[in-house]
Amino acid sequence: MSLRQRLQASWGSLGPLTLAMLPLSLLFRLVLTLRRACASVGLLPVEHLPVPVVVVGNLIAGGAGKTPAVMAVVALLRRHGWTPGVVSRGYGRSGSGLLAVTRDTPALKCGDEPLLLHLRTGAPVQVGRNRVAAARALLQRHFDVNIVVGDDGLQHTRLARDAALIVFDERGVGNGLLLPAGPLREPVARQAPPRSVVVYNAPFATTPWPGGVARRSLVGATSLAAWWSGKEPRLETLASLAGRPLLAAAGIARPGRFFAMLREHELQIDELALPDHADFTPLPWPPGTPDVILTEKDAVKLPPGTPIGATQVWVATLDFRLDPASEAALLRLLPSPPVQTKE
Repeated sequence: MSLRQRLQASWGSLGPLTLAMLPLSLLFRLVLTLRRACASVGLLPVEHLPVPVVVVGNLIAGGAGKTPAVMAVVALLRRHGWTPGVVSRGYGRSGSGLLAVTRDTPALKCGDEPLLLHLRTGAPVQVGRNRVAAARALLQRHFDVNIVVGDDGLQHTRLARDAALIVFDERGVGNGLLLPAGPLREPVARQAPPRSVVVYNAPFATTPWPGGVARRSLVGATSLAAWWSGKEPRLETLASLAGRPLLAAAGIARPGRFFAMLREHELQIDELALPDHADFTPLPWPPGTPDVILTEKDAVKLPPGTPIGATQVWVATLDFRLDPASEAALLRLLPSPPVQTKE
């Protein structure tokens, strides 16, 4: 395993590698403390947008389910009269400047998650290391956007937010230590931050913080070409893959979860676990592999026209839904959406 994989594997305990990383975690805590002190005296000003802002993020690193949660929030806001847009840093992309994501933007240029968010939700997505500048560019390009959703924006406090959705998974807070000795991006307080809603991407709550339990499931599969053309996934297609040799490839932070969901649908798979945000150039499976099934996050790296030889590539689609209580709690933190007037 790489050092990163070994670190992630150690985050649930207090083993030798964890103890070796403790000095770096203490340094990280010092930096966070100084940053908060500067913010408290106004040295790190907070900027406000002319529209409400909802941020979605994790306290822990390594794939707690943030991206599907962003999709669920966008869908929720639309159902209640909002026109959302999304801003993201675009982790893993080449470059850090402002970029408006389109269907034809290469994943390497904008990041795999922002491209997936745009394709799945249809919402305008703007990426940039400077999230305030990205949000303002989004609003300048899309006058109809009346609420901004910040993807992975929990630790980026320069942009003022009206509400936050904090996502945990089965790991809870792991060993309770800050990066890199543990999975935490910031210390965990006794109570959830003000104006936040906690949701668990797990069968049950995994921290003392009260929160709802989200529902996740595979809703089906499509061929790669059909997925890019926007066709709905079908459970029948997923079931049709049972009984044939199938390679499951996943370049996500926690591929084991994806593999387990495929096996729940009685698929017989060989696992190909890849690094998070793995580049699919060249293709990571052996030439001549008959059938491969991917996550949507990986499918965005294989746009139409990508040479895949005789391999049949399938895309499994995840459905992620917030529980009704969490949806209601999040909406209560927001003002009423503006009334749309006809010109």
